[in-house]
Amino acid sequence: MPGRLSSLACLLSLLALTACGGGGTGRSWHGSLQCAPWAREHSAVALRGSAASWWTQAQGHYARSPQPRLGSVLVFRSTSRLPDGHVSVVREVRNARAILVDQANWNPGRVDHAVPIVDVSPRNDWTRVRVWWSPTGTMGRSVYPTYGFILPMPPNGWIS
Repeated sequence: MPGRLSSLACLLSLLALTACGGGGTGRSWHGSLQCAPWAREHSAVALRGSAASWWTQAQGHYARSPQPRLGSVLVFRSTSRLPDGHVSVVREVRNARAILVDQANWNPGRVDHAVPIVDVSPRNDWTRVRVWWSPTGTMGRSVYPTYGFILPMPPNGWIS
């Protein structure tokens, strides 16, 4: 039984590394809970498609920023670990390098609240982040590339 539990823990860890899903790559977690639809329902950013595509889709519809703001959506780039990217909703800005987010499916099939994310980019522009990993109770060791934050407002301050 211990070997079987170890194998199960390893499988769950690997699934967690693919986090979001939704893009049809076959390598992502494709359970019923996905980060992009969840973020759309729990933020004022109404985009569709894979999480990584949100950054490009936002151009001309939402303001984008290299700095977090309450209610903004952090967009993770597509990588081998996150083939469809990932999105998280900012719930608190702690300081210039630390935020708390709510997100779905970072831990497969779960919604997590007040998850710490820290900016580890050399220029403090949030292009590289580390994410709290609840199974170990520590910041994850992996560094994830991001595009930045989609703000829940139109670009250039216009109102439709």
